[in-house]
Order: sequence, then C-alpha cells, then structure tokens
Amino acid sequence: MSGTAALLTDQLPLRRNRRIRLRDRTLLFRYLVVVNLILGGWYLHWRLTQSIGQAALWLALPLLAAEIYMYFGGVLFLVGLWRPIQRQVRSLNQLTPPLAPDHYPTVDVFITCCNEPAAIVEQTTLAALAMDYPVNQLRVYILDDGNAADIRALSERLCLLDLRSPPLQAAAAALDAQRNQLTARLRQVEALHQDVAAVEQVLSQHSLRVSSQPELLPQILAWFDQLRPAALPDQVWLACQTALGEGFDNALHHAHKDLPAETPIELEAVILNYGVLLRIWDCGHPFDLEGYLQTHGEPVDDWAERGRGLTILRQVVDDLSYFRSDDGRNCLLLIKRYEPQPEGLSPDQSERWQRLGQLQSLHQLLRLSQPSQPSATAILAAQRQSLQAQIDQKTDQLADLARCRYIARDKPKGRPHHAKAGNINHALFSGETQGDFVLTLDADHIPKPQFMQRVLPYFFDFNLDRGQYEGNQIAFVQTPQAFYNLPQGDPFGHDAHLFYGPIQQGKDGMNSAFYTGTNAVLRREALVSMGLQHFALDFAKDEQRLAEFDLIGGLSSISITEDMNTAMRLHSVGWRSVYHSEILAEGLAPDDLSSTLKQKLRWAQGTIQVMLRDNPLLKPGLSFWQRLQYFQTMYSYFVGFFIAIFLASPIIFFFTGLIPVDNFGPQFALHFVPVYVINRLTFVAASWGIPLRELWRNEQYAIALFPLYIQAVWSVFTNQPIKFQVTPKQRQSGVYLGLVRVQLIFFGLTLAGMIWGLVQLILGNWPDPWVYIINSAWAGYHLALLWVIIRAAWWRPKQPKTPA
Repeated sequence: MSGTAALLTDQLPLRRNRRIRLRDRTLLFRYLVVVNLILGGWYLHWRLTQSIGQAALWLALPLLAAEIYMYFGGVLFLVGLWRPIQRQVRSLNQLTPPLAPDHYPTVDVFITCCNEPAAIVEQTTLAALAMDYPVNQLRVYILDDGNAADIRALSERLCLLDLRSPPLQAAAAALDAQRNQLTARLRQVEALHQDVAAVEQVLSQHSLRVSSQPELLPQILAWFDQLRPAALPDQVWLACQTALGEGFDNALHHAHKDLPAETPIELEAVILNYGVLLRIWDCGHPFDLEGYLQTHGEPVDDWAERGRGLTILRQVVDDLSYFRSDDGRNCLLLIKRYEPQPEGLSPDQSERWQRLGQLQSLHQLLRLSQPSQPSATAILAAQRQSLQAQIDQKTDQLADLARCRYIARDKPKGRPHHAKAGNINHALFSGETQGDFVLTLDADHIPKPQFMQRVLPYFFDFNLDRGQYEGNQIAFVQTPQAFYNLPQGDPFGHDAHLFYGPIQQGKDGMNSAFYTGTNAVLRREALVSMGLQHFALDFAKDEQRLAEFDLIGGLSSISITEDMNTAMRLHSVGWRSVYHSEILAEGLAPDDLSSTLKQKLRWAQGTIQVMLRDNPLLKPGLSFWQRLQYFQTMYSYFVGFFIAIFLASPIIFFFTGLIPVDNFGPQFALHFVPVYVINRLTFVAASWGIPLRELWRNEQYAIALFPLYIQAVWSVFTNQPIKFQVTPKQRQSGVYLGLVRVQLIFFGLTLAGMIWGLVQLILGNWPDPWVYIINSAWAGYHLALLWVIIRAAWWRPKQPKTPA
C-alpha cells in the first residue's frame, strides 16, 4: 500500500461516526464451515447406507435420528455465524459534525424490579443517575412490580438526594435564571402595551377602507391630502396623488372588475421622513406582475391590458410590486423617495414632523418583522403570550427536575399481568414517561457512566442535504450482559462471551440481533407503533381482549420471554437492530444451582412458547435470514430428547452388548474422527478470542441441562401453567443433588457400565476390543460433560476467614 493510500485509510475513521467490519478470522471460519458441512454430509451418508445396526434397530434408528437432528442444528448454527460483524462508533459527545447537548434526545431509564432487596435496586438507581448525560434530559424510573413500601421509600430518598446533587443544583439555578430573564422581558412588553396602543390610534388615520366604487376617488384624495407633511415637495406629492389614483383605478377596473361594488379596497399611506409607501389591498385573483412585464416587454404597450396604468405608475414612483398576501388578498406596493424641504417650518413643526416619520418607521419595522400579525398591538400580544408560555415551561421544568421516580401498577385479580412485559408496557402507556428512548435495566444490572454516550449515536444519521442529524430505522441497540459476582471457575456457566460475542454478532450481521431484556436502549416510537399495530390485530381477532390488563404495549406479552419476541415483532414491521459488543453494565448472576435452573427453564419455555404462538417461519415481514436466526434458537431447545439417546447408547452397550452402529470399530473412527476434529476447529475459529475453558463450560452445560430442555418442551406442549419467576438475586442456601438426579443416574450408570464392560473384556466375553475402546471414550466424554452440573449441585462459595 502506498503512503498516500495508507494515509487515506488512517483518516477514513475520522470522517465516519460508525464503522462495521467482519469479526477476525471470519474467512477462515467460512472455509472450515464448508469443509465441516461436506464432511458431515459424508459421515451421515455412511451412517445411512452402511452402518445402521440391524440387530438393534430400536436403538439404531433413534441414534441415527439424533445425529441427523444434530447435523441440521449445526447447519443452522454455523450459517447463523456466517456474517459476524463488529461495530465501532464514536461517542455522542465526539460526533462529527458535533451534536449540541441541547439537541440530545430525552431518555427514560426503566429499572424493573419485583421483590428484589432494596440495596440492590439502590445501587443500580444511583449508577443510572450518575450516567454521563444532561441532567434535564434523563429520567430514572423504578418500575416496582411488587409495589413494596421499602422500594417506594427508597425512590423518595434517592430523589431528594439527587435534587441536592451539584449537577441538579446547577441545572435548577440555570432554569431559574432563564425564567427570571423571561419574566423581566414580559414586564417590559407589558409596559409597552398602552404606548403602542396609543401610537396605533394615532397612525390609524393613515389607513382607509372603501368599497369598489369609482365615485369615491375624490374622498380618497381628500383623505390623502390631509396626511401631507409640510416638508414634502409639491412635485413629489403630486406624483403620490397620481400613483394613488392609478392604483385605486387598477383595483376597480382590473382586480375587482367581476366583483360586487361592495367588495372592499383598503388603502394605507405610510409617510416617512425620506419616502412615501402606498399599499392598496384588493380581493381579486392572483396576478403575476413580473411575468406580465416579461411577456409584454419594456416599455409596456399603452394599449395592452393594464398597459397605460402601469406606464404611469412606473413613471411616477421609484418602486412598484404586486404580490399575494397570506390572507388571500393582493397588495399593490408603491414607493416614492424624496428629499425633505423643512425650510419655513418652525423648530416645533420640524421636530414633530421628524418624530412622526420616525415613529412610522419603527411601526413599519415591527409590522414587517411579523407580517402574519395584523397590527403592532397584536404583535405585542403574541409576544406576551409567547413569553408567558416560555416562563410556564421553565417553571414546569423546575418542578420536573426530579429525576428519580417511582411507578407501580395495580394488579386486579383474574386478569393477566404479563410480568416484566406488563410492567414495562404499563410505564410506557401510563402517561408518566415521555422519553424519546428507553433504557431497560434489570434491578441488579449497574450501568456504566458512558452507557448513553456509547449507544445513542446508532439511532441518528447525518443528513447532508439538511445539515442536521435525523432519526433512522434503528429500533433498539443491545449490549452484552456481564456479571461482577462470578466465582472463580464459573461453576454455573454464566459467562456468556459466546452468545454475546460471535452469536449476537452473527445475528447482527443479518439484521436480527436479539433484544435480551436488559442493558438495551429502545426507541419509544418503534415500541409504541409496533404495540399499537399488534393490539389492533389482537383486537380484531377477539374484541373481549380489550379489557385485558396491559395488553396494549410495546413489549410482547405472549411469552414469558418477552424480549426475543419483541425483537422479532420489531423486525417484522421493518425496524432494524444493532448489537454493540461493549460491556456497559454488569449485574448479578445466580450463584446457586436452583436459581440458575429456574432462569434457564424460563428461557427455554418462553422460546418454545414463541415458536408455537408466533412462529418466525410463518411470520410476515421477516427476511429469510431473520427467520433462520429466530428458528435456530427455537430448534436448539428440542435437543434434550436426542442428548438422552446419545447418553443412553454406551450404557446400553456396556450392559447388553448391543451395538447401534455396524462397523463400530476402525471404520467408524475413520468416518467420525475427521468430522469431529473439523467440527472442533470450526467452533474454535468461530469463537476466536474466547478462553477454551469457557467454551468447554458452555459445552458441558449445553449437554448436562438435557432434562431441563425436555421438561420445557413437555410443559409447553402439554399446556401446563407457566409462570414468570423472578431470578433470585441472593444465594439460596442448600445442596441441590435432588435437582440433578437424572444426571446422577446417567452418570452412575455410565461409570458402572464402563467398569462392567472392562470386566467383560478381561474375561474375554467381547472379542473386539475396539468396540469397548470407542464406547469407553464416548462414555468418558459424557462423564466429563455431566460432572459440571453434579459438582454445581453442592458448590458453595468460599467463606471468608475469620480474623484471629
């Protein structure tokens, strides 16, 4: 690359507020995906045509079905990672061109809670109030679905504490100073009222309203003559009289020629110290004087229509124009300039004449500054009204400075409340929140100060034609979920760098990033419009649902995982999404197995609910790739049944000797090992940068949770009641071996089977040692996968040492 090209490349980011690039090693990953899919297809072909265990079809066919399911699940997963993108963005206060803080959008922070400890909610609320954002454009709402007295008291205390903070005190002082300045201006305007009214009374004689009758010309000239100042030369006055007469004649014989004689003509004479302005207002049709002059040329033919009158007017005045006013009338404007001749005037007469001309000048300047107002007193009244409105606005802003607020809702019995979705929807449509954007936070997720600065730039594009930032079609920006309480080794598998890394980045590359319920900023307009649209559809199907509690809303309430379905609905109506892979908030992860399993069961049940009630494969508006991304997540939760088959296969072999695969020896290894190795390499390339220990932990839990996945599918398909359960934010004490008894049974049977098989091998009951070796390797892999959840069942955090 040349030096100039390198310089341009280095400077390119400086000219962009946002950049997108593919994740590192994406090309290598794509090559490996192709190889992986080819080898996987080759392996399945071998399994289908040459290796089905005929002696145990009852086991061989389910195992083959499990392998086919896994292959297609892998296809969906890998294709979903095909375009993982990484985004770079300038902070809101570093945009080019800059965006003034006064133009920042308003933001509402929704902290959703339901019976969490007040100390946890307080920590999150204080962090939200401390975010780097203008204090008068940020509101923090504690959405207390438990309606707890201690949370209500907490919000009141934090509100008072925030009002005493230096930023709020400075904002209050600035608003008060602005209000005082506006009040002073209002008093000055009010003091002018009587004088301005008196001036208009004096100047009112300079206007005359007559009907469209030619015999009124002498009256008009008489009215005009009594306005003549002594210092105005005779020749100039004669020219003005001529212009006035010709203008009146034009209104009579041209503008009003087909109108009744009662049609009014308004005349206005403005006599200044160095010029005379004559305005003649008629009610005729529009007339393009400039176009007329261009058509007829100059000088105008006296015999052409209006020709003689125009010739006279152009000879006697200095400026001539004819235009249409906003009130539907036409105005003929005639201007005649002159040099005053004050000779022969007494000092008092000269001073009075000059002051009257100056008064007219100021009056005309005021009128011209606001042509929509009919008079100076009307301008003054409008100014007074505007100032009062601004004062009231500043007063409201002062009263509205309280940033920490509390919202709770009634929960009538017998009506659905929709848990977290209903809580947020109630806040959106309660009338108490008005922010342009909404940041949703779980009660324990503590935002970092730069959260809004880093996320909001995605919602705006700079319009070069208009020279300003404008909103775009981004509905929400999701950021990662991270946790600050993870113990060493992450025994419960909460680290989510895989999902909040290549998986979300792959979804983002196909405009299908998931909203995960917290640490995300959503555009209110998108939520409200989408909510109203789906409410209309629901109401059309069942009018009785009108009374359903909090049915109308931006967040989907058809599932206990409202977040994913909300994103899918937004995508289906044309909104876009962004995944920003920067940790901007950290929360509490469940640190006991019971809480962990409740959370994961809720996710699985909710996802399957969405598949049954709003299937992405059938949903209008989604692109092919969006359908694939959403369906892949739903497809993955059926894996529990097939994992059970995999786990059972070596156990059955050890105790019965039945083999579900023919050629379960070197021939099997020849086909399976290359596929397995390429699969591992593909996965490592896709997740490059994530520690191998974490990837292994993710794989362990993906297998070890198979009873939970089966329970989720069974409970949804059998219509068992499913309730939203808030994940506990404090450790639930106890040993939870009872929660993993299925895993314990498989673990024990696998271990016993390996020992029994070894005994049979030693005794010579199995002639082919390769079958035992392969099954033992398979079983050992299963033991390593299952051990993680068994160990987690009795894991406890280390107790701090008691000081001596």
